[in-house]
Amino acid sequence: MTDKVNILVIDDEPIVGKRLKPALEKSGYNVDVCETGSEALERIHNKSYDIVVTDVRMDEVDGMEVLSRVTEKSPKTKVIIITGYATIEIAREAIAKGAFDFIAKPFKPNELREIIQKAIDALEEESN
Repeated sequence: MTDKVNILVIDDEPIVGKRLKPALEKSGYNVDVCETGSEALERIHNKSYDIVVTDVRMDEVDGMEVLSRVTEKSPKTKVIIITGYATIEIAREAIAKGAFDFIAKPFKPNELREIIQKAIDALEEESN
């Protein structure tokens, strides 16, 4: 992609955003961070993202709701689910609802970067 990739990271644990934002920006991405699902939905309403990385378990608006709203508003956006409660059921539900991929916490920034690169490759392929 010629333009910078816009990524939204959503996690109710502030440390996750604090660690991922600089790690992903170092790779050349534009990164916004939200700590609640409702804040994320507001951002998504006002700005387009190429990739959304969201935790599943959050108060009020959870990651599955974020996933549904993102795919509804912007079907091209790739949603990557992250969770500390990785189960086959959650992974299956996320993929069935249109998630691009699923990664269990704890993970290394490089593992997430690899998935993000796959998402970018998929976006480029779809635009050709």
